[in-house]
Amino acid sequence: MTLLAALAAELDMLARRGETIGYGELARRLAVPGPGSIATLTRALEALMAEDAAAGRPFRAALCEGKLRGGLPAPGFFEAAQRLGRFFAAVDGPGAEAFVACERRALFASYSEHS
Repeated sequence: MTLLAALAAELDMLARRGETIGYGELARRLAVPGPGSIATLTRALEALMAEDAAAGRPFRAALCEGKLRGGLPAPGFFEAAQRLGRFFAAVDGPGAEAFVACERRALFASYSEHS
């Protein structure tokens, strides 16, 4: 199984459970080799975000939480969402919080409908 497929499966499982995860824990669960495991994971998350955007789905990467981010994903998540035309606010603050909350609600709702 490719990293992208394993990542999608892990995030799908988390969405069904209504859970979030830290980047480090996600990298460990997927056995992403280091050094550079978080950078490798980030590239895969951004590829998955592009797939989600193309399919009109909420970003599964919104389930990730950065260290010291108060439950929000890392700034790179928001930068990728901006590049994909789905986020138009600052990477910190109320706009970022609202965007992530909306993405997570949509994810949890869509997966509970399919359970």
